[in-house]
Amino acid sequence: MAVKPVNVGIVGCGNISSAYLTKMPTFDILNVVACADLVVERAASQAAKFGVPWSGTPADLFARDDIDIVVNLTIPAAHGTVGRAALETGKSVHTEKPLSLSREEGQGLLDVARERDLRVGAAPDTFLGGGLQTCRQLLDEGVIGEPVAATAFMMGHGPESWHPDPDFFYQPGAGPLFDMGPYYLTTLISMLGPIRRVTGSARASFPERTIGSEPKKGQTITVNTPTHHAAVLDFASGPIATLVTSFDVWHHETPRIEIYGTEGTMSLPDPNIFGGPVRVRRAQDEAWEEMPLTHGHTENSRGIGVADLAHALRSGRPHRASGEMAYHVLDVMHAVLDASAEGRHIDVASTCERPTTIPVGLPPNLLDD
Repeated sequence: MAVKPVNVGIVGCGNISSAYLTKMPTFDILNVVACADLVVERAASQAAKFGVPWSGTPADLFARDDIDIVVNLTIPAAHGTVGRAALETGKSVHTEKPLSLSREEGQGLLDVARERDLRVGAAPDTFLGGGLQTCRQLLDEGVIGEPVAATAFMMGHGPESWHPDPDFFYQPGAGPLFDMGPYYLTTLISMLGPIRRVTGSARASFPERTIGSEPKKGQTITVNTPTHHAAVLDFASGPIATLVTSFDVWHHETPRIEIYGTEGTMSLPDPNIFGGPVRVRRAQDEAWEEMPLTHGHTENSRGIGVADLAHALRSGRPHRASGEMAYHVLDVMHAVLDASAEGRHIDVASTCERPTTIPVGLPPNLLDD
């Protein structure tokens, strides 16, 4: 039996909206009916380009009573206020990462949703792609035995060489931990479950950055947030992970993510994409083996988390890219900074459920049996 589509409106029509507007219509469960932005011309342009019936301001979108899910693609500093506005008008929310900038604001979103019997979902949803779902499948099958440890490295020299307006990357609430850390932490949590304790160190290695891209080429940025973080994460299920996120590294040869088990090692793909490769080397293997992918959605599938939320609204099951997991990621990132500032381990107060896997063998536009 066909499932009744869920009406979706987008708030925030910048660059990332194109990826969502390309993918979301491929899911039968989603019906994109509205685009909104403070710059109404930008909303109108995206609506025309992607065939969305209506465009206007965020306030006008919130006033509509035919929208079930608001996809919040605004800047990170606005995630909390925009998400709360949507929830207070009776709409569930799926927001870009991070969930919010502060623990208090993020917890407030979950509280409002709970009070109103609504849902909060959040990016990143790359862990629902074919590459990372294959990793989860193999992990659950015991291919590398019981996980005992993991490493995760996101290292480069920052986005000022290519981004047209990179200043915000070097302000509080950004930096490599808050900008890219959610991809790595969400992946680790989806594989290993919640984190119970954190310690770490953070620093800003370069006080200024020079923009290398137009239109602001040659201008300098004052760095106001740490740009190199090294953390140790103790998982409630037992494994210990090392996480490094950095905008201070010119070159490196580290893996992105590896999980070490009692019977072998798994090399995970870039958590910022949806495909592979997935490689495994068991204890007695002489070489790495690239594993066939067990799941679809290996292309750019930003918006798959929205489709999963929509299915969950219709069926009543928990959604996989949950607000609780996004809040746990936010809490862990703040705990890394707290640990560095205070020179100690930080017990993580929040927790979340390890998300279920997507069933194998589904048609491309479905996420439930």
